[in-house]
Amino acid sequence: MSARKPPAARTQSGQASSSSSSSSPAISGKVSSAASSNNNPIPALYKAYSESTPPRHKLIDAFLVFYIVAGVIIFAHGLLVTTFPFNSWIAAFISTAGQFVLLASLRIQTTPTNQGDFPKISPERAFVDFLFASVILHFFVVNYLQ
Repeated sequence: MSARKPPAARTQSGQASSSSSSSSPAISGKVSSAASSNNNPIPALYKAYSESTPPRHKLIDAFLVFYIVAGVIIFAHGLLVTTFPFNSWIAAFISTAGQFVLLASLRIQTTPTNQGDFPKISPERAFVDFLFASVILHFFVVNYLQ
């Protein structure tokens, strides 16, 4: 069994007192400086994204965001307003979700770090597969509408 350290004694103000008070300011200084630098990670994330992401992937990411927004709008319209022509509402939602999945697949297959996972698929072939699957998806969506 391992020996446990006794809990720190509390002072009357409710703060914990430590037997080694010399390490406490250094630790709190590190914590406060780390907390102040991590208050807003969004600018650092955006900077890393804009510097390391190729323009082709930024375009795909913009379309992915568009399909997320469109899917949310279509779903909210169905919940709040109506789904009266149900087949057209479901076709629109399925088209949006399916196109999102196909775009995400294209993004994954064309990322250079994933080339080991797809050794026989070039970015050009992935794009042709994406186009073919999109045509098939929209063929079924249009046929569902009729």
